[in-house]
Amino acid sequence: MRTLLALDLPLGPELEGALRRCVDDGDAFCVLDQRLSPRRREEELLRLGATVIVDARGRHERREGQMVDDEIGLVMLTSGSSGEPKAAELSWDALRASAEITQSTLRADAPPIWFPCLPANHIGGLAVLLRAIFSDASLVWGGADEIERAPARGATHVALVRTQLARCDVSGFYRVLLGGARPPGTLADNVVTTWGMTETGSGVVYSGFALPGVEVAAVNGELCVRTPTLFRSYRSSARPLTRGPDGRDDWFPTGDAGDVVDGRVSVRGRLSFVINTGGEKLWPEDLETVLAALDGVSDVAVIGVDDSDWGQRVVALVVGDGTKLDDTIRAEANDRLGPWAKPKEIRYVAAIPRTSNGKIRRGDLANLY
Repeated sequence: MRTLLALDLPLGPELEGALRRCVDDGDAFCVLDQRLSPRRREEELLRLGATVIVDARGRHERREGQMVDDEIGLVMLTSGSSGEPKAAELSWDALRASAEITQSTLRADAPPIWFPCLPANHIGGLAVLLRAIFSDASLVWGGADEIERAPARGATHVALVRTQLARCDVSGFYRVLLGGARPPGTLADNVVTTWGMTETGSGVVYSGFALPGVEVAAVNGELCVRTPTLFRSYRSSARPLTRGPDGRDDWFPTGDAGDVVDGRVSVRGRLSFVINTGGEKLWPEDLETVLAALDGVSDVAVIGVDDSDWGQRVVALVVGDGTKLDDTIRAEANDRLGPWAKPKEIRYVAAIPRTSNGKIRRGDLANLY
């Protein structure tokens, strides 16, 4: 058993150095979110079970905490987009496998040179750093406002969320990994969409196809995976397992709905958030994609609210420019998806709650209604 180090350092060379020391010494680690209030920070520390804090001033022992098995390299909180975050434990072998698989998939004639700009307390941001630590990638450091200038400094690869992609010219990169929220409809040739989660050790499906060594199957409409990058367990519970199409009981049920046809993976959304309205199923992400493309809509989320007549009624929460878009929204929903998708109610809100990697915090949407 080993201690768990909580790295309380900003994204930058100092964090990279601390991660390299953890790998060299075999110390299990987690990365704290630098933006949290003291209260939220303490809640994260308790969920993670950290026993030591490492910051710019040194090491600080904690009385609270929970040791980890020798095989564990990382403890990371899930995004919390669908509820309370859970602390997932990933082994050293899983972390190395993720770095090696993605590195071999993304490299060109030379090793990738990454520009890190996503928070390292999420798997998409941390995975960029680990590719340089476990494999032959290298890193070019700079501020979050320097994405567009990074290729001129030698960076060839970057991982972004949708908001960053919309704001920045990324044409200078050889490859751009796009994760987090559902991608826009039109993408440049150098953009690779990713699907994965903390439990899968970062993205395991690129542009609709599983990475080498990764298996994805749809079981009763739910996407299930078997991959060497998979987490070992949660801190509070064992890893869920289910029976896959091959009859083996070692597949991980992701909680995402989707299909796999001729090797192509299609993701519909979280099973727990599908809206049943008037006998029809509506995936919030499908309607959100349609409405987000409308002029005057800067952000949008869709929820289902209990209704005695419809089972659930569709409600659109819209961040707009002050223009009343009710008729346009309902007409577009009807035309693109069907009459069941027309929102029964449209509310204009100041902001949609999102995680730092761009996912809607669906558990918080009820507070806006």
